[in-house]
Amino acid sequence: MLSPAFLSKLRSLLPPHCVLNEREDLLPFESDGLAAYRNTPDVVVLPENETQVAAILKLCHASKVAVVARGAGTGLAAGALPVDGAVLLVLAKLNRIKAIDPLARTAVVEPGVRNLAISEAVAEHGLYYAPDPSSQIACSIGGNVAENSGGVHCLKYGLTVHNILALRAWTIDGQLLEIGNESLDAPGYDFLALLTGSEGMLAVITEVTVKLLPRPQRAQVVLAAFDDVAKAGAAVGNIIAAGVVPAGLEMMDRLAIQAAEAFVHAGYPLAEALLLCEVDGVNEEVSADIYTVRQVLEASGAIEVRTAESEEQRLRFWAGRKAAFPAVGRLSPDYYCMDGTIPRAQLPHVLKRISEMSAECGLAVANVFHAGDGNLHPLILFDANTPGELAKAEDFGGRILELCVEVGGTITGEHGVGLEKIKQMCTQFATPELTRFHDVKAAFDPDKLLNPGKAVPELHRCAEWGAMHVHGGQLPHPELPRF
Repeated sequence: MLSPAFLSKLRSLLPPHCVLNEREDLLPFESDGLAAYRNTPDVVVLPENETQVAAILKLCHASKVAVVARGAGTGLAAGALPVDGAVLLVLAKLNRIKAIDPLARTAVVEPGVRNLAISEAVAEHGLYYAPDPSSQIACSIGGNVAENSGGVHCLKYGLTVHNILALRAWTIDGQLLEIGNESLDAPGYDFLALLTGSEGMLAVITEVTVKLLPRPQRAQVVLAAFDDVAKAGAAVGNIIAAGVVPAGLEMMDRLAIQAAEAFVHAGYPLAEALLLCEVDGVNEEVSADIYTVRQVLEASGAIEVRTAESEEQRLRFWAGRKAAFPAVGRLSPDYYCMDGTIPRAQLPHVLKRISEMSAECGLAVANVFHAGDGNLHPLILFDANTPGELAKAEDFGGRILELCVEVGGTITGEHGVGLEKIKQMCTQFATPELTRFHDVKAAFDPDKLLNPGKAVPELHRCAEWGAMHVHGGQLPHPELPRF
């Protein structure tokens, strides 16, 4: 537990309403979007400016108290799960858009600004911010940087790391780092890429300069229905092979289609699989690409192909896909959302294996994919009120991630590792790689005070996990450090 003396010093740094330590005030912060992992924080602080952030970090460093940074809490890997004896540093009050430069096509924002709010603020200039996670109405840009988030349009426009230009960040001992700039390149090592996706383990970000793009002259979606999931998976590769780079290329299977249609009424046909392929650009380019995409889809075995005939219909098609996660809540009391990435050519094989594993363990799966870049989101349906089902769902999810690695992929596409995927880090990386990860951590945070116990496993845990895995055993959830 945190000492009264430390809490007194903490309160001296902030207004009274910015320090929470009564149980009823702490409970809303006990988990992120992965609610299966819960831990009530000892204290929550909500600084209102970066001067307060720096002061909190200096105090925690001097007192050897751990810090877990949190944004909007929409993460799905327990990355912002509170740690016992630590300060939960919530950055939601740092929510100002500080500057917009329409000519340079940049915006300077604080970490608590919602993803969608950036595009809303610059719409009058004909600009937008490209990364669009499904949670973009709520997720914050600081969390997007921490997890290197993507979205349905990341195939053409890239992940967060491809759409930010500079960061202001503070180390655990309260030193300011100013990383990147508005030019195309910067001298030295690429610390901008290092901090993007670092899951709050290296520094606390207080300002982000993002790149803005002009709204395309035209965007149009083709919807294709398939009577076989493998055919839809093969069609994804066929579209790319035809020379088309879609702005978005998404896939849903029957269960996901059923749930999304009942929830949003997007006009989806009921089929075994659905592809949404959006192309954008100037009118002539879009017309040519739409023609090519339709030909490829029909040749790939689509049983129905539709082209959105209006902007309203285009948005309705996307609304069904973006609502797929909450919509699946209609199918089961609980679901476990996985996140892994595979080579596109492996989609048919991986889909077949997921179906086989689903039958083996007796848990249904609704599949939703950023199919264009091979980012899978299998939603494993279960009932947490049934003893053993959560553990069964977690084991199934781990097997899916190991399958991703087996076919040449990775255990995460955009959700990060957090606490959820610690075991599978041991599957993907050998001791030399993990050692280098620990070396980088030590360079920024030698006392392991920033988000301890997350993202990168200790080597002894990998040795234990490897021994258990070989003999068919199972480790419990990793223990978070206590301070």
